[in-house]
Amino acid sequence: MRPPSLLALAAAVSLLGACTTMAAKSTYSQDALPESVKVPAGNVVAMETVAKGELTYECKDKAGMPGQVEWTFIGPKAALMDRSGNAVGTYYGPPATWASSDGSTVSGTQVALAPSGAGNIPFQLVKANPAMGSGAMMGTTYIQRVALKGGAAPATGCTPESRGQRTVVMYQGDYIFWKAS
Repeated sequence: MRPPSLLALAAAVSLLGACTTMAAKSTYSQDALPESVKVPAGNVVAMETVAKGELTYECKDKAGMPGQVEWTFIGPKAALMDRSGNAVGTYYGPPATWASSDGSTVSGTQVALAPSGAGNIPFQLVKANPAMGSGAMMGTTYIQRVALKGGAAPATGCTPESRGQRTVVMYQGDYIFWKAS
């Protein structure tokens, strides 16, 4: 049997490299999202994460409505994982902060929300502030919250008598990090 030629080996390595590049490319699509939470043109997906964690709510007075109370969002606490389930960072607040395992962090300003289904927190679009530290969060322009399961404030249990009570609600969602193209 004759050994493969150098040209055949180079072609095989090149083909394998192309397959690896294609597999690593993001398949994320914004097509099914409401327009208000779509990232503007000129940005590309830099990182996709899955968050699993908890959201804390407190029973507080409704603003401008004496005698009425409601569950008010206090803050998140979640682990961020890549699509393979490997830990890549955390999400916490206030203020809402995404921290990469490499030490870089990013926060931002909410641009838009859109309903994502009963019992789920809404879709969200955040305009990123400049990142702190060097690493994965550097250059982030937008953060999108999608693919949500749970996390909505309880429908009951907040009464004037329970003012100040806190409750924790579990949730899961994808955070998609975007950078300028």
